[in-house]
Amino acid sequence: MTKRKLPVKENAVFSILIPTWNNLSYLQLCIESIRRNSRYPHQLIVHINEGIDGTLDWVAAQPDIDYTYSPENIGICYALNIQRSLADTEYIVYMNDDMVACPDWDEGLLREIKAIGHTYFFVSATVIEPTDSGNACVLVKDYGTDIGSFREKELYQEFASFSKQDWQGATWPPNVVHRDLWDLVGGYSTEFSPGMYSDPDFSMKLWKAGVRIFRGIGDSRLYHFGSKSVGRIKKNKGYYTFISKWGMTSSTFTRRYLRSGAPFDGALTPPVLTRKFRWKNMFKRVVTALRNS
Repeated sequence: MTKRKLPVKENAVFSILIPTWNNLSYLQLCIESIRRNSRYPHQLIVHINEGIDGTLDWVAAQPDIDYTYSPENIGICYALNIQRSLADTEYIVYMNDDMVACPDWDEGLLREIKAIGHTYFFVSATVIEPTDSGNACVLVKDYGTDIGSFREKELYQEFASFSKQDWQGATWPPNVVHRDLWDLVGGYSTEFSPGMYSDPDFSMKLWKAGVRIFRGIGDSRLYHFGSKSVGRIKKNKGYYTFISKWGMTSSTFTRRYLRSGAPFDGALTPPVLTRKFRWKNMFKRVVTALRNS
């Protein structure tokens, strides 16, 4: 494992963690968009998995990127936890390497953090995606499904014109959490390596720690090509790991506890689960236990 830590960046607001795996063209686009479209200075921290496509050489040549490097792909969970060791700021942002930051993407996040006034929160930006996956937290508009078809100029001209109010259920990146809260819950759980279902697991750990503000910011926006790394790896059985660990499905947690995608109306309260949900999760626990026996 290799690390490079640059001198502390004066006035940096966020420490932005970006894991990457042989995805250089998307990483370059992501980094350049952060440099160009951030209102505030930030610390950039990249974890390079393998880096055999030129990523290691390119990142090492950049004067403003701290990085960690593993010669093998160690997945998202280990990568994020290693990156945390280099973070200088109070606030840790996790961002995917196939995201493009729109102008002033960071302003809405910081505005909300200041308004909350304490550290027990989980806040997400809103992503624009080219295809409709049924996720009520995102905006759907096709500006390209890959680098070759990406219409960057059109995105920057239109991204602010779509209506999206703040929403409940911050879970997926790009998200921001205070470093003390990150450390309290132990970062991302490595039993979910290489990463599937690690996002709702992290949110559940925050919930168990007492966090009740899971707010998505409607006017903080990034474009997300989607699954440019996930589609290349052998996926872990995170669905069953989540049930074994928490006694419920991830969808029960995100829909019933976090009310994912609902208009934001304040701090969440623990739900009263119907008999149907209780039986459903009992059945899932039995199936999972039998599967693991």
